[in-house]
Amino acid sequence: QVQLIESGGGLVQAGGSLRLSCAASGRTFSTKAMGWFRQAPGKEREFVATVSWNGGSTYYADSVKGRFAISRDNAKITVYLQMNSLKPEDTAVYYCAASDIMGVVSTSSAYDYWGQGTQVTVSS
Repeated sequence: QVQLIESGGGLVQAGGSLRLSCAASGRTFSTKAMGWFRQAPGKEREFVATVSWNGGSTYYADSVKGRFAISRDNAKITVYLQMNSLKPEDTAVYYCAASDIMGVVSTSSAYDYWGQGTQVTVSS
């Protein structure tokens, strides 16, 4: 069992930056791919970024490529999402997720564990 707790969300102006953290519990964190998803009001949850079990591979949604960076620290059992050049359309609840698959994976159905989410609001 893996429990995930996100933090770092908040209100920021367009062009600003935020760093989300996802602290995990459980001894198998280091063998799991991790991902970030987001859900805006009235929209379906969408993939943002994923990192493989050892941090060696990453994959991003086109909408955030070049602006966001996902990373992980297995010693601290934490995954991060650095978000730069934020836009109002990045406003959403951001969710951290863990998959039993070890490589990068972008489909939500492949993720077995989910956090409660953290709100990110970007003002124009």
